[in-house]
Amino acid sequence: MSEATTFRERLASAVERNQSLLCVGLDPVLGKLPASLRAPRDPARAIVEFNARVIEATADLVCAYKPNLGFYLAHGAAGAAALEETRRRIPAQIPVILDAKVGDLGHTSEAYAAGYYDEWGFDAVTVNPYLGEDSLEPFLRRPDKGVIILCKTSNPGSGDFQDLPVGDQGLPLSLTVAERVSDWSGRWPASLGLVVGATYSDQLAAVRQRCPDLPILLPGVGAQAGDLDAALRAGLDRSSAGLIVNASRSIIFAGSDLGEAWAEPVRAAAMALRESINSARGNHSPA
Repeated sequence: MSEATTFRERLASAVERNQSLLCVGLDPVLGKLPASLRAPRDPARAIVEFNARVIEATADLVCAYKPNLGFYLAHGAAGAAALEETRRRIPAQIPVILDAKVGDLGHTSEAYAAGYYDEWGFDAVTVNPYLGEDSLEPFLRRPDKGVIILCKTSNPGSGDFQDLPVGDQGLPLSLTVAERVSDWSGRWPASLGLVVGATYSDQLAAVRQRCPDLPILLPGVGAQAGDLDAALRAGLDRSSAGLIVNASRSIIFAGSDLGEAWAEPVRAAAMALRESINSARGNHSPA
């Protein structure tokens, strides 16, 4: 393959170019958009205008963007159109992760992969491993794409299933997933990664120990108040990278009540978090 053709390579290039592990989540909520975009009109237009301004304000500060599918499907066909147009507005050199948490069988999984990768052009997709390896094959076999697999999510109820002991060793399900994904990464051509919440730094450290080289998408730092310093200490890889630190609401709505100048606080919030991440990277030895 030529230079920077896999998801891992494109991500590493963006990290280096922008000196950033920050991923901005593009999760628009119409009621939280700036007043100038809340007037009753086409929701697709409002979402695209908002996202375009966020992208313009932050494109030199991020390693990736991550739209969450649910915030777009809430508006039906208009939302799907807004997601498609948002994808087109993101600069080609910045990887885009679709947060869909998808997982299904056979031809259905094939259809999801074709839609998310081929039709909409996303670089990576979050997936649910609950149905097993064969259900993810349509995603795993694509050498140029990323597959980011749910492992230990950031929500309080994640332990209902993810902390249950399984197998002969009684490992939590989340660590069993981490070990399986580590094995899959050696057998499938796609760039594999894991989702682990910043709200669970001990579990993050255990995952990193088992998956020393896999990228980890790290939600939970912003509005969910995960401990950034503890998460970086637990999750950085041997090159002081390997984390995709996602923040959504704390950045994109930073200036929603400040009139037409709302994009300036968005940029300031993104810059402040990027600098906090980089400062913490310098303070900690890699895991």
